[in-house]
Amino acid sequence: MNTLKYPLSNAQMELLKLFGTDLSDGELRELKLVLSRFYAEKAMKAADAIWENRGMSDDDMDQLLNEPS
Repeated sequence: MNTLKYPLSNAQMELLKLFGTDLSDGELRELKLVLSRFYAEKAMKAADAIWENRGMSDDDMDQLLNEPS
């Protein structure tokens, strides 16, 4: 049997408990959506904090969006 080199995080442990149940395809899609929304919200909050700390405006965003890539 393989031994884990790193302990599991609290999130990994909770997910393993959840995955002990057999989810339907619909439930699995719903779970993925919940997780996606969770991380999207965290990313938006972090971006908003950076935005505010730098004192950026909507005009700054327009400039960034219109820069050639």
